[in-house]
This record gives sequence, structure tokens and C-alpha cells, in this order.
Amino acid sequence: MEAMRILMDEHQSLAAIIHAIRHLIGEIGAGRLAPDYKLLQAMVHYLDAYPEKRHHPKEDAYLFGPLKLKTSEGAQALARLEREHHESDARIKALEAALETYVRGEAGGFDGFKAAFEAYADFYREHMLLEEREVLPLILQHFTAEDWARAEAGFLADDPLRGTRAKAGEEDFTRIFSKLVEAAPAPIGLGGGPYKAD
Repeated sequence: MEAMRILMDEHQSLAAIIHAIRHLIGEIGAGRLAPDYKLLQAMVHYLDAYPEKRHHPKEDAYLFGPLKLKTSEGAQALARLEREHHESDARIKALEAALETYVRGEAGGFDGFKAAFEAYADFYREHMLLEEREVLPLILQHFTAEDWARAEAGFLADDPLRGTRAKAGEEDFTRIFSKLVEAAPAPIGLGGGPYKAD
């Protein structure tokens, strides 16, 4: 069940980035760390380009959509997940806007970004728990070997953490994740200094 492994790996990667941003915000708020705006911007970009643009469409196409055709079980949870996936642009834009206000040095910018990020992180925690506790068990129960073969083919064709990309020219998330880890301060990263974009 490679599709399930990739999905869980992607959830762990997303949780790691969220944890890293929360740690950075806490350290900046406590005055122990100077803000690295480029690193924060790169991390927020990762949240948009990776889970919102790549992870959710695969879930919908290869897992949640096929499950809906097989059973009415979990219909409420699936409807909620579908709605939340459709709201992804508004969710990330609110976070990006709060970060840009902070980067510009506007009054209340840090507190606004912190609040926007906490709302985003809380949402994602609940979103992933709903998937993992309510929907994935139903997929395990109802999928046939053919369903798993289709899901595996779809997930393996676009496995950003292993360097495969759906289309030529798309971002290499393995490299981006490594760069974020290199730039982030210890204990969440290697503390290699300010983030440098290519």
C-alpha cells in the first residue's frame, strides 16, 4: 500500500514544517531569535505549494473520490474534507497576508502573523486527524486490490518527497525541504544561517 505510505509521509512532512514555524514564532516572540523573514516566507510557500496544491488533489482523486463511489459510510467526513480542500486558497492567502504585514514592519504585525499561523496550524491538526481517524480506516475496509493499484500508480507518479513530479518543471520538494532544514536554527534544523533561495 504505497499510496498509504506516501500519504502518511506527506502528513509527517507537513506536521514537521508546522512545528518548525511554531517553534520559530515562539523563539522570536521570546526575543531569543531574530526573525528570518525569507525562511518564514519559504516555509509558508511550502505550505501552499506542497499540501494545498499537490497533496490534497491526490487524496481527492485516488482515495476520497473512489471511496465515495463505494459506500455512504463517512459521507459527512468526506463532505467536510472536500469543502476544506476547496477553501485552501483562502486559507493560505490569509496566512500569506498576515506574514507580509509582519515583514513590512506594520504595527501588530508579529501578533497578527502569530494568530493567523495558530489558526492555520489548529485547522490542519483537526483536518489530518479527521482523515487519519475516520476516513483512512474506511478506505482500508472498502478498497479492493484494483483500487489500491490505481491509488498506488497515482501517488507514485507524484511523490514530491521522493523527487518525482507530476509535471516537468514543478518544484522539487525534497530539495526545498532540505534547504529549509539547513537554514532553520537548532533544535528544529541545522542552523546553517539565513535562508537563501535559488
